[in-house]
Amino acid sequence: MQNRGERPDVVADAPPGNWVDRHAPPAIRPWLRLSRADRPIGTWLLLIPCWWGIGLAMMADAPRWFDLWIAVACAIGALVMRGAGCTWNDITDRHIDAQVARTRSRPLPSGQISLRGALIWLVAQCLLGLAILLTLGPAAIWMGVASLALVAIYPFAKRFTWWPQIFLGLAFNWGVMLAYAAHMGRLDPAPVIAWVAAIAWTVFYDTIYAHQDAEDDALIGVKSTARLFAENSPRILAGFALASVAVMAVAILWEGRNQLIALTGLAGFGLHLAWQLQKFQPERGDICLHLFRSNRDAGLILALFLAVAGLV
Repeated sequence: MQNRGERPDVVADAPPGNWVDRHAPPAIRPWLRLSRADRPIGTWLLLIPCWWGIGLAMMADAPRWFDLWIAVACAIGALVMRGAGCTWNDITDRHIDAQVARTRSRPLPSGQISLRGALIWLVAQCLLGLAILLTLGPAAIWMGVASLALVAIYPFAKRFTWWPQIFLGLAFNWGVMLAYAAHMGRLDPAPVIAWVAAIAWTVFYDTIYAHQDAEDDALIGVKSTARLFAENSPRILAGFALASVAVMAVAILWEGRNQLIALTGLAGFGLHLAWQLQKFQPERGDICLHLFRSNRDAGLILALFLAVAGLV
C-alpha cells in the first residue's frame, strides 16, 4: 500500500487506507472526496438520528413493513445529502480551507475540482436526495423541504457566532423528526424533544472534533465552541452530555411502549459519552479525532435499543 507521503492527491485529514484512496478510479476520487465518501463517520452521524426517529415512531404506534424502506431510504438519503452538505460547505469555505493545514488538500482549495464543477455536483446530489425523499410521504417531504434553510445557513455560522455547533446540530439531527413523520404521517412532541437531545449530543461531539483546528481557527478568526470553551471544555461538555441523556429520557418516556428497553439503551449511550470524557485530551488532535468517530457506536447503541423497543 502506498503511504500518504507518496500520494500528493490524498486528503490530509482522511482516514489512512480508506476505500476511495485504495479502490476508486482516479478520475472520480476528487468528487468522492468532495462528498466525504472517504470518511463515512459524517454519514453515520446524519443517519443515526433518523433511525432514532423510526424507533420512537414504532414505540408510539407499531412496526410496519414500510419502516424497513424508511430505514433504507434514510441510509441512502444520509449518504447523498451528507455529500451534498459537504459539497456546499466546501464551496462556501474554500478560501478558509486553503489557510488550514488539515483542510488545504481538499479538492476545491487544492484545485482538483473547479467551483463550477462543484456546483454541478451539488445539484446532482440534491436531485437524487429529492427523488428518495418523494417516496416517504407528504409529512416527510415537507419536513425535508423545511430543513434546507438550516443546511444553507450552517457553513456561514462560524463567521458570526461562537456556536456553529448549534447550527450543525439543528440541521444534522432533523432526520429524527423526518423519519418519525414518514412513519406516522405527522409530527408529535417526542421526536421534537429527541431533536433537542440530539442537538446537545452534536455540540458534544463536534466540539471534540473542533479542538483539532482550534489553533488554526484562532489565527484566521473562525469561531467554534472549542475556542469558546477552551480549557473549560471537559466540564462544559459533561453538561451537554448530561443534557442530551436527560432530554432524550423525556422523549422516550413520552412514548407508550417498552420504555424500560429504550432507557436501557439510553444508559449505554450515556456511559459511552462518559467514557469519551474520561479519554478526552483537547490538545491531542489524534485522540479528539478518535473520540469523535466513536460517536457512531454511541448513537448505534441507542438506535438498537429503540428498534427493539418498537419491535417487541
